Amino acid sequence: MGEQLLSVGIDIGTSTTQLILSRLTLENRATPFTVPRVSIAGREVLYRSAIHFTPLLSDTVIDAAGVRAIVEEEYRKSGFDKSQVDTGAVIITGETARKENAQEVLAALSEFAGDFVVATAGPDLESILAARGAGADEYAKEQHTTVLHFDIGGGTANLALYQNGELVRTGCLDVGGRLIKMDKDGRVTYVSPVFARAGCPAPAVGQRITPEGLQPTLQIMAEALEQAAGLRPGRDRLDAFLTQGTRWTVEEVPVVSFSGGVADCIYDPPPDWLAFGDMGVLLGRAIAASPAFQKAGRFRGAETIRATVVGAGSHATDLSGSTIFYRDITFPLKNIPILKLASREEGGGPEELARRIKDKLSWYQDQGGLVQLALALRGESNPSYSRIQELARGVAEGLAPLVEAGFVPIVAVEADQAKVLGQAMAALLPGPLLCLDGVEMDNGDYIDIGAPVAGGAVLPIVIKTLVFHKS
Repeated sequence: MGEQLLSVGIDIGTSTTQLILSRLTLENRATPFTVPRVSIAGREVLYRSAIHFTPLLSDTVIDAAGVRAIVEEEYRKSGFDKSQVDTGAVIITGETARKENAQEVLAALSEFAGDFVVATAGPDLESILAARGAGADEYAKEQHTTVLHFDIGGGTANLALYQNGELVRTGCLDVGGRLIKMDKDGRVTYVSPVFARAGCPAPAVGQRITPEGLQPTLQIMAEALEQAAGLRPGRDRLDAFLTQGTRWTVEEVPVVSFSGGVADCIYDPPPDWLAFGDMGVLLGRAIAASPAFQKAGRFRGAETIRATVVGAGSHATDLSGSTIFYRDITFPLKNIPILKLASREEGGGPEELARRIKDKLSWYQDQGGLVQLALALRGESNPSYSRIQELARGVAEGLAPLVEAGFVPIVAVEADQAKVLGQAMAALLPGPLLCLDGVEMDNGDYIDIGAPVAGGAVLPIVIKTLVFHKS
């Protein structure tokens, strides 16, 4: 098939802001006698921006105009126009996602991201994009091993555990290079509240420090990472630095890998420990000197500081399954919350299914009533014609309140049956309707759905979690 999409990745991190543009190549890998199986067959980075320090107006406010100016200038340098972009992601990561105006910044960048682009922040998605951008997933698959990938930036360390190429777990620690900032003379200008919460010693603002003076702080942060990898007994350090709302199960891993700005300071630290005006150089040195990490196998990915932005531009987008049905839909659809039924709730007759759907619609009501959402189902393997008709009646009746409120009925099925289910529902519901398959989602996820590609055979999608951390 060979259809191509231009994808943008914009990463606004605690320390740096970056942009890449990639070409995604689509290919139909099905035989002429089977339903289409369109997938992303190739990813090529076309342009990498310079690495800019993220502009801030204060410790709690991002300089939205400054970020916009960076993106605008990098587009000009790339030679691509914003109107050419088909898909991609804008990611606000680490401590930057805690800033008061994080959502305002995303809105300011929306015009540079084409008709279909994700605007998201959340440690789970960050962890996955960084690991994939670095190639940790592929390494785990090719070597038939388990890899724990650490993406350590200015404010957080995002964790992604892969076994034989499959994602097993994600997590996040408040460990990063810019949690303490210094001027050129080594005088402290900023200390993150993370240290007080973690009960970790840290210097005071205005105090002049040396590498030796920071050693107790660095040692404890490195030990938290070691415990996350199961390379140090216990979990006291780990629990102290776990990001609020994050859980992490400890098990010893055979291979670790690193990306993010601190990774560059692990592999190739600059001689000046104050090179970046923060503790990043010293944190990288502490991790490199760790006997525990030296003992573990280590995979050095293709990307370090650029891993997240490469992942955002090249790996955020996926494609819907082999069959889809849509009628009178205005694309793109953005930030649609997911309502998923458990497998046991999908059984029974149409009346019972409709009741269960209606009962759960109340989860997504705001003060004005129902909101637009997408219903996620597992579906069934090789359902009969009569069973499809029952499912269609149950889903159509269950989503009737949504239709009456003026919203589009959207159904996402894991099994390959969206087209026949959509056709059956179309006879029961007036107006717009969308059914897609090959999509695995859960409650708490959101989905972005782009305009049809590959001759209308598939829809580009991104599944994500919209989380703006609170300090």
